[in-house]
Amino acid sequence: MTFDINAIRHPKERFYGPATLLGGVVLWLLAAVIILMSKQPVAMLTVMGVYGLVIWGLLTATKALVRAYMFGHHVLVGPDQFPHIHAMVQEGANKLGLEAAPMTFVYNSHGVMNAFALRLLGKTRYVWLTSALIDADNEEQLRFVIGHELGHHIAGHLDQMLHLVRLPALIVPFLGAAYSRSREFTCDRIGAYITRDLTVARSALQMLASGSAKLNSQMNGAAFALQDKMVPPVAGFVLKAFSSYPRLTRRVEEVSQWLIAQGIGKSPSVPSSAKAA
Repeated sequence: MTFDINAIRHPKERFYGPATLLGGVVLWLLAAVIILMSKQPVAMLTVMGVYGLVIWGLLTATKALVRAYMFGHHVLVGPDQFPHIHAMVQEGANKLGLEAAPMTFVYNSHGVMNAFALRLLGKTRYVWLTSALIDADNEEQLRFVIGHELGHHIAGHLDQMLHLVRLPALIVPFLGAAYSRSREFTCDRIGAYITRDLTVARSALQMLASGSAKLNSQMNGAAFALQDKMVPPVAGFVLKAFSSYPRLTRRVEEVSQWLIAQGIGKSPSVPSSAKAA
């Protein structure tokens, strides 16, 4: 199965991606028209240019500081440092067709379970993995998480020029959050493409909910996904509208259905206790 991001990209991202691009272009053009029709267009352009340069300078300085902190405080993964994690990143990058594998770091998260994909200065790509996530996940679950973060890179989610074009649309209420949620669904599929295992994909996501290494192997993914039906409709809709991440229960179900559609695995059985609930 050759990797094709356009075939794997989630339908919601296929809608919200172009929608935010179009919205961004329209809003940038509208801003340009407003400026040109103003009484002092040159003065307004000058002020906006100054503000733009100041913001760009602050962002560049922040990225440089983050990069310096990263090399001074995090642990760089490589052939001689956590080689098993390094191998996962390299294998995942090769499967996805990335020209170069991202530089990967592990850092002390003080109990917070998470992972991040970043672009800082230049073209170098980065992946951060928290220590708590590595402690809680087994090897294959970690492979899924790495695949998810690599997905943000291969799917173009960190492209700075596209982000700039989209920027006005991303601050439109609810639209930016919807686009962000759709990207997570896409990257879950990419993580699943890397592992090609239904149980691993489900368990890697539900681990983010339990956060317990002790309970890792005991969680029932089908029962967890069933909780989504218990979310109050109105309150659940409001929470979703304001959130940049989909509900974990929804993510488990979405990636499960995608893998089943690919002929990988079958729907897990739901325990009788969960059915009764």
